[in-house]
Amino acid sequence: MCRIKKIMFGEDELKRIVSDLADKINSDIKREGIEKLTLLCVLKGAAVFTSDLARRLDVPDLRLEYIRASSYGMGDVSRGKVEINGLTSEIRGADVLVVEDIIDTGRTLAQMREYLKEKSPKSLRFCGLFDKPDRRAADFEADYIGVRIPDEFIVGYGLDYAEKFRHLPYVAVVEPSGAIENDK
Repeated sequence: MCRIKKIMFGEDELKRIVSDLADKINSDIKREGIEKLTLLCVLKGAAVFTSDLARRLDVPDLRLEYIRASSYGMGDVSRGKVEINGLTSEIRGADVLVVEDIIDTGRTLAQMREYLKEKSPKSLRFCGLFDKPDRRAADFEADYIGVRIPDEFIVGYGLDYAEKFRHLPYVAVVEPSGAIENDK
């Protein structure tokens, strides 16, 4: 069990962060003449963020696809091994933007980057709503970051603690009952 210690970002702040990210991405899309973009949502945590971001992107042909990356299963402690699966669409030759909820150690996204490069996309970029650079353990930096945050465990707006709290319309810091080590 865990309890919420404090709210880190309210609903209005989250809307502003997503809007700012969309503005940056839209600027790059326009500058580079991208007319077809595949948003690749990393399930489950990034689903809420991806939905909000997608509605703010200005690209003539936007595809929404999903991929699953997991290091936790149903527990609250990382298993240390990242499983990547669920990509069912062809991304060869596509402009791809991977959308993730939080970038922590960077291991998950570093492994995903290599996995996706093998699929030969035209371009491959990464967007993270939250970034914890102090925990970085892998060579990974996203192309777009919403907010850098301190090393605290957060839930809400899609982020979870053992599959709980995803439904919260805000992001809160929790005090977990056991040791939690993110792998993202």
